[in-house]
Amino acid sequence: MRSIERMVDAGVFIPDQQVELINGQIVPMSPQNSRHAAVTTRLLHLLMDTCPEGYHVRSQVPLALGSASEPEPDVIVVPGSNEQYIDGHPTTAALVVEVADTPLAYDRDVKRTLYARHGIPTYWIVNLSSSCVEVYFDPKDDDYASKQTRQRNDSLAVPFAESTIACSDLLPK
Repeated sequence: MRSIERMVDAGVFIPDQQVELINGQIVPMSPQNSRHAAVTTRLLHLLMDTCPEGYHVRSQVPLALGSASEPEPDVIVVPGSNEQYIDGHPTTAALVVEVADTPLAYDRDVKRTLYARHGIPTYWIVNLSSSCVEVYFDPKDDDYASKQTRQRNDSLAVPFAESTIACSDLLPK
């Protein structure tokens, strides 16, 4: 059992306290506003519709990245079936998505480098403030070698499937 799970079981946190383990630090998670929740749910359904056999979509659950990090991204697509993760959280993902209203710096800096360092091939930030999707891919060491910014009228290539998602389906009007 991972250390954060032991702390939860031991009652270290108050009930329903939202935290995640990032680079050895317990970090409080921001509460979700209605836009964040609606876009996360919409994205979850869109990815479930495009998800091929051999992958499944999870939302706001831990991703075990080494011994010092267990972020809870808004949406992840992981290999295998849900039943494979009964005894342990996934340790990799085909896609990680964070939905961000404000602040963006944490998702752009801390989480981006964390995901790159652990070889997550594609990372999206659904940037609600600027009404765009930031796409990071080709992880190299602690960063991604490539970045694209997709606007409302663009589409997103789903990296593990032969399909796309319209940005206009994700971004609130």
